Amino acid sequence: MAAVCLGLLLAVFTAQAQIDKEIYYKALSSGEEESIDKVLAKLEIEKSSAKVNAYKGALTMKKAGFVKGVGGKVKTFKKGAHLLEDEIKSNPGNTEFRFLRLTVQEHAPGILKYNKEIDADKQAVVTGYDKLDADLKNVIADYAKDSKVLKESDLK
Repeated sequence: MAAVCLGLLLAVFTAQAQIDKEIYYKALSSGEEESIDKVLAKLEIEKSSAKVNAYKGALTMKKAGFVKGVGGKVKTFKKGAHLLEDEIKSNPGNTEFRFLRLTVQEHAPGILKYNKEIDADKQAVVTGYDKLDADLKNVIADYAKDSKVLKESDLK
């Protein structure tokens, strides 16, 4: 009986500890520092994983836009880039991670020169799109509506 209760408790805790993609992608696209900070705080208490690190990396790069001073912006951006790049290097076939990097590259200031992989990432997203879950497909399709790099027609 105690083992069953412990198992149920672990299942509930594990389910709660899952990253909520909808909340994550809302924060990433929101442009609101408070929203980004809230999701980053949630990610900080998550058990480290490739997905958590990739999400933290992309959000940290997005947060760099709110940091005061050029030096602080660059330092914050590089911190996030390091997290995301490490996960892409370890998981080059992960379409979601490549999508995250594509979104950051498309919106990063040119002075950062963070756009060298944009074409390869677009191709990876287009190629892997059909294998993604419906929620992530919707996120990518919504992004493609306004993207200058990834078009809705690319996803068909």
